[in-house]
Amino acid sequence: MIKLRSTAGTGYTYVTRKNRRNTPDRLTLRKYDPTLRRHVLLREER
Repeated sequence: MIKLRSTAGTGYTYVTRKNRRNTPDRLTLRKYDPTLRRHVLLREER
């Protein structure tokens, strides 16, 4: 289980799963931030 935190500074997070064997580096996904009402980059937080 990992947290994806918004890079826009709103503090919004998604919680998802990740296979650490296939993707050992930090994950970055472009997903929807409802506080800004637009898609932003979300980065994995440890």
